[in-house]
Amino acid sequence: MAAAPLSGYALFAAFLASAGLPIYIHAPKFFVDEYGVSLAALGAVLFALRLFDVVQDPVLGWLSERLRTRRGVAVAGGVALLAGSMLALFAVPPPLDPLVWFALTLTGLFTAFSFLSITFYAQGVARAERMGAAGHVRLAAWRETGALVGVSVAAVAPTVLISISDAPFAAFALGFVGMALLAGWAMRREWGMARAPEPSNLRAVLADPVARRLLLVALVNATPVAVTSTLFLFFVESRLAAPGWEGPLLLLFFLSAAASAPGWGRLAQRFGVKRSLLAGMVLSIVAFGSAATLGAGDLLPFAIICLASGAALGADMTLLPALFAGRMAQVAPNAGQAFGLWSFVSKFTLAFAAVTLLPLLEVVGFRPGAENPDTALVMLGVFYALVPCVLKLIAIALLAAIPLTREENR
Repeated sequence: MAAAPLSGYALFAAFLASAGLPIYIHAPKFFVDEYGVSLAALGAVLFALRLFDVVQDPVLGWLSERLRTRRGVAVAGGVALLAGSMLALFAVPPPLDPLVWFALTLTGLFTAFSFLSITFYAQGVARAERMGAAGHVRLAAWRETGALVGVSVAAVAPTVLISISDAPFAAFALGFVGMALLAGWAMRREWGMARAPEPSNLRAVLADPVARRLLLVALVNATPVAVTSTLFLFFVESRLAAPGWEGPLLLLFFLSAAASAPGWGRLAQRFGVKRSLLAGMVLSIVAFGSAATLGAGDLLPFAIICLASGAALGADMTLLPALFAGRMAQVAPNAGQAFGLWSFVSKFTLAFAAVTLLPLLEVVGFRPGAENPDTALVMLGVFYALVPCVLKLIAIALLAAIPLTREENR
């Protein structure tokens, strides 16, 4: 397969990823700092939106399948909604109560993000099947490397723009619109290529024991990243007492993930996807556990932890979707509704982290940007470092117990 089409997958993945995880990193803190909205209220809104996704994502998966002969037009509409919602979130002063505006703009953003992600990953299954042996891993390496680059840029851009713009988040939103146009253009020829005869259905996916187990692994395995992403800015600012270093450390973390993704793909082709993924999950435990010992001024050790945990994230984002896509190629070839479930699982963990951890931090006395008691800082370290270790151990046990065929493990 020529590099050009796969580079289009990388660019579109970067566009989508920049509207995913970074929103959970930046949006709550932005609305706290700019409009004084409480952490508990923001966490409740994020969780309510994820409950909405319980219904929405499978429906969007069904819609993606129904529109597969007109995917180009559908994707263009989704891109426009996503870009417009990003502008409204960060570049438009709330014409309503800030919490209501936060909820409305995120509803549009998450709906577009879900539809585009579902359609994009389903399209990837069709593309990978035409690439021959190890097609899913090869495409995943391009796609997830692009996603990690997009996350890297979006995670650090607002903090970089602070030094050159009076409205850094508005500038970020405008840059996102430009990225949306480039990504849509890069993938314009791909959407008409999927012509599977019959749509898949959730019954076929949920009836498959391996698919169910992979969804469970995805749920448990994504939660540690959701926890650390939700608390990263607060951990650096308050636990490490290093305000201003959030941007460089985020960039280091995500660039490490992006740089490691091709290497994880090569390891998977040599040693198998499952074994390579398990190695990445062990690496993440070592990294998360080490963060529990850090305190004020420990920037260099935390930078090393960012490198290691970023590399572990590269394995998660490259290899687990490849496993699921390979299985879907067998049980649900169109994969739209299947990736509706996958999208919901991935986003639910971020919302679950927000709705549980942010209110708990308030309960123990933590206040962003203020002097905090030792007990609050200790709990911040426990939530950021030790909770992810426990969850990763559970994910490792679940993945190790899944039987995979030789074809699925390549």
